[in-house]
Amino acid sequence: MRVMKWSMIALAVAAGTSQLAIASSQDESKGFVEDSSLSVKMRNLYFSRDYRNKEDPANRAAGLRHDQREWGQGFIGTFESGFTQGTVGVGFDAIGLLGLKLDSGRGFSGTGLFPTGSDGRSQDDYSKGGAAIKFRISDTVLKAGDQFVALPVFATDDSRLLPETATGTLITSNEIKGLTLNAGRFTSLTAQEQTNRDSFRLKQADVVGGTYAFTDSLSTSLYYSKVEDFWRKYYANVNWALPISDTQGLVFDFNVYDTKSEGAGESRAYDGDKLDNRAFSLSGAYNIGAHTFTVAYQKMTGDGGYSYGIDGNGTIFLANSIARSDFNAEDEKSWQARYDLNFAEFGVPGLTFMTRYVRGTDAKVAGTDNGKEWERDIDIKYVLQEGPAKDLSFRVRQATYRSSAAVYSNSLDELRLIVEYPLSIL
Repeated sequence: MRVMKWSMIALAVAAGTSQLAIASSQDESKGFVEDSSLSVKMRNLYFSRDYRNKEDPANRAAGLRHDQREWGQGFIGTFESGFTQGTVGVGFDAIGLLGLKLDSGRGFSGTGLFPTGSDGRSQDDYSKGGAAIKFRISDTVLKAGDQFVALPVFATDDSRLLPETATGTLITSNEIKGLTLNAGRFTSLTAQEQTNRDSFRLKQADVVGGTYAFTDSLSTSLYYSKVEDFWRKYYANVNWALPISDTQGLVFDFNVYDTKSEGAGESRAYDGDKLDNRAFSLSGAYNIGAHTFTVAYQKMTGDGGYSYGIDGNGTIFLANSIARSDFNAEDEKSWQARYDLNFAEFGVPGLTFMTRYVRGTDAKVAGTDNGKEWERDIDIKYVLQEGPAKDLSFRVRQATYRSSAAVYSNSLDELRLIVEYPLSIL
């Protein structure tokens, strides 16, 4: 699942608004080597999941315990070259991923951190990698090969030890000030805990769309995708930031998906059902000094729930897609209340706190038309601001999930302890 982040939209807008009419990015290229960068993100992750009311039937059948827990160390290496000089710049990117098991055991696997063998045990280590070639003309880049993707209709997930990777071609254009355009075709998607290429068995996903910033505070996005033998999707977003004073402001964010099955037989959706639905969310955030208060409403209409995964487990830019549940079952309605606190205002830069509560009702799932679920999350993060370990971060994420009819899953408690250190080598 994916937690909607406005920052992704903001980055896309910023990329468009930063272009200068007098010079393009390719004009300012320093060269293949001169603009190259090499970084490694080290991620240490402890993951614990405890099913509270009863053991999940699928887990019990597989010999798994009700309290799954695993601990691992991940290394996410990325190399990005610069572009050669000239009218057409040429470059090369590479990805190298390594996951090491630090603690697990028979019956404790299944958290999504590691591949699982036929004996039900997690592998001691796993690795994968890839590369892509890229071309740039003016402010337009074509990238072909293995890559991370963050589009509303095709997004790779990074919520475990190692991220998903996609293989395909993506064009990103920032030729017009304020406008970012994307078009791509992807033919392979590898899961976070898998090493075999195209573990999702994706045939082909075509995407097109863009984001336009009308002003510094108002932007909109529109995207379309078609996943062969699964569905077609439309996505739209409007984001409006309204400053009130130097220390106060409002942000409104609206998202909507329209999904319809296309294909035959089992490939309609993962559960075999036909889809013809709309999912929308509307959120409003009020910031005053160190405090941010957010409320959100999300609703599903039509046939089936909002489905994703074959197009990336990050492809759900909805307000109530949070740590555990997405609140995206058929006909479901959900409300969210959230509070964020930035301790920089109190002399502790780098320390942040977040808590939220989401409640969903009227979910149409097996056996009932009135399924209910709720989730409470707590997130505390601290990032070192200076010194030799600058940017080292410590994070605690706790989720409490309860459901009367297993709307998303059986009731459970989750805990994630995450330590990350981004190391810039070049």
